[in-house]
Amino acid sequence: MIFTAFATGQLDLAGNRVRCALGRGGVVAARAKREGDGASPAGLWPLREVFYRPDRRPRPLTRLPSRALRPTDGWCDAPDDENYNRLVALPYGGHAEELWRKEFVYDLLAVIGYNDDPVIPGGGSAIFLHLAVADFTPTEGCVALAANDLESLLAMAAPGDWLAIDPLQAPG
Repeated sequence: MIFTAFATGQLDLAGNRVRCALGRGGVVAARAKREGDGASPAGLWPLREVFYRPDRRPRPLTRLPSRALRPTDGWCDAPDDENYNRLVALPYGGHAEELWRKEFVYDLLAVIGYNDDPVIPGGGSAIFLHLAVADFTPTEGCVALAANDLESLLAMAAPGDWLAIDPLQAPG
């Protein structure tokens, strides 16, 4: 199955259009994506795995691989690091984004297979499908959904499914 997020702020959830937030830098071609630009990469990306914060949420219903976040989980976003765009344990010697946060946006997230095979240093990291804030404020490059919509997507998703980030306006 392919779930499509459109630059217009809609995501096609099995024929149902739901609101989503995309990067503050808009949607750019993957070859133009750079670390820290705030853009969402256009393209077709596999859904890799799901993380959830167990002190705030139950394990989500999904056929994707999933595991509970730990307070020491981080995601390396230092382009010159050998673990760039990978899960790391905190504290970490290089720069890494904390996944266990005070705010709730990473309480449920799916890793999108962007820039991970092969990894291009500086090509962008930590592109996730995660929870949106109430006003759908743009993300740093991720795709964000309301909790019930993200839960629905994950319940439908299975290994081999994809997220398309489309720079074009949603049809109809």
